[in-house]
Amino acid sequence: MIRKLLLMLEIVVVLAGLTLGLVAWQQHRALEQPLTLSEARLIEVPAGATPGGVLNRLEADGVIDGAFWLRLYWRFNLQGQPLHSGEYRLTPDLRVRDMLDLWRRGEVVQYSLTLVEGWTFRQVRAALARQDKLELTLSDLSDAEIMAKLGQPGENPEGRFFPDTYRYVRGMSDLDLLKQAHKRLQVVLDEEWEKRADALPYKDPYEALIMASMIEKETGVPEERGEIAGVFVRRLATGMRLQTDPTVIFGLGERYQGRITRAHLREPTPYNTYTIDGMPPTPIALVGREAIHAALHPVDGKTLYFVARGDGSHVFSETLDEHNRAVREYQLKRRADYRSSPAPIPQTSEKDTQ
Repeated sequence: MIRKLLLMLEIVVVLAGLTLGLVAWQQHRALEQPLTLSEARLIEVPAGATPGGVLNRLEADGVIDGAFWLRLYWRFNLQGQPLHSGEYRLTPDLRVRDMLDLWRRGEVVQYSLTLVEGWTFRQVRAALARQDKLELTLSDLSDAEIMAKLGQPGENPEGRFFPDTYRYVRGMSDLDLLKQAHKRLQVVLDEEWEKRADALPYKDPYEALIMASMIEKETGVPEERGEIAGVFVRRLATGMRLQTDPTVIFGLGERYQGRITRAHLREPTPYNTYTIDGMPPTPIALVGREAIHAALHPVDGKTLYFVARGDGSHVFSETLDEHNRAVREYQLKRRADYRSSPAPIPQTSEKDTQ
């Protein structure tokens, strides 16, 4: 009886060994097989997908064989390993083992969207709408509804997003990306506000952001940001109007066709700094860290005017006479319709720089 039991045990052990060997061989064979692809291919792994489900799909598509053995391999060797959602790039030179390593490392295909300094929120929305790899959820919403979705009801969206390059994967939404840009702007603004200079004319960081947006739109040469900030701050301190073209353009919205007219300068919009005192009610553009820093560290001096040379740089002047000479030298000789910014509007005659 004991001899029979020992024999049966030996048989079971042998069969178990043979079975394990067969499983190991089948798994090795399945893992080492090359992917059946003639060219690179993206496979999408949706949120909640399981490795087994994706393996079955690939087998049904003829990309792999032995999905059963691969499911067993994942279950016993990678138990608890999450399968990250997104897109994975498969190429003909990969083996199944390589593909599973991509899954294990979560090496999903990344895409990028760059939000540019000086963009308006309308341009941000248009750029998001062009991203066919993003889940587009905001297209039919108003600006106010979008801000409510971001948890900022009542907040104006202009200038509230940081210009940078943002990475995303398939399955993320346009709202996800906007949340990143909104949070990033607040972090940068808070950091710069903490290091601000003394005696600034801003009640809070938001006013500094408004100023930074005008500096962003006026600056062609990065080194001049601080000096342009100084001009604007001194104008505010002396009660002069800022009279900067970008605010006029922003106030015109889609009506702006590439040229500012005398009528535009006199048109009373909430943003036209030729007709309003102080700063506009909101930022007029996306703002980079450098412009924020300049707004919070304006360069000391006496200049109150600046005019473009035509190469992106400006000539700064302390008096209106100096400014008008610079306008004649750098602008009126080249463009009869040019008007520099910022410059005052005489009360008794037409603009001398128009």
